[in-house]
Amino acid sequence: MTPSLAREARIAAMDWAALKAAVGTCTACGLRAGCTQTVFGVGDEQADWLLVGEAPGQDEDRQGEPFVGQAGKLLDGMLASIQLKRGENVYIANVLKCRPPGNRNPAPEEVAKCAPHLLRQVALLRPKLILAMGRFAVQALLNTEASIASLRGRQHQYAGVPLIVTYHPAYLLRTLPDKAKAWQDLLLAKRSMVSLKKDA
Repeated sequence: MTPSLAREARIAAMDWAALKAAVGTCTACGLRAGCTQTVFGVGDEQADWLLVGEAPGQDEDRQGEPFVGQAGKLLDGMLASIQLKRGENVYIANVLKCRPPGNRNPAPEEVAKCAPHLLRQVALLRPKLILAMGRFAVQALLNTEASIASLRGRQHQYAGVPLIVTYHPAYLLRTLPDKAKAWQDLLLAKRSMVSLKKDA
């Protein structure tokens, strides 16, 4: 077994406590050396909803929690619009657990090194639905280079879990016309969740 496969197998066997500890000490991609702390994820560990963003920014790196600052406030508003609340039946994580320098885009090798952590979070959480927010989250989870615009409006799958694609809240702060599209994505996610619960 290659070192990479052996690492993935070790991560795939971890419980929540071991996974949190492993993320906190991970140096696989080199980003840990330049960030204040890792941002593991936050919320209800039995949640039906998993929200996945891209990578921690400056505020997240400082506070150790995903989606804080202006993007976090918008996300909380988005959740409230479909009767959800951070920490209540919602778990929030990022593809990368460490902030890239200067908030630059994640590099493919960084995503590849950190992806086993997210895959294990999904396996432990067993969410009913994933909401993938932003280009890098979508590309990492669906293993595609396709645009968000081309992937919106229908259900996809990640590790056997239904997945809905939408824009990142930070993008929506800069591109107000797409807020209406994000609202449609949220409504699709809510309808999907209702349907999944009926079928359960």
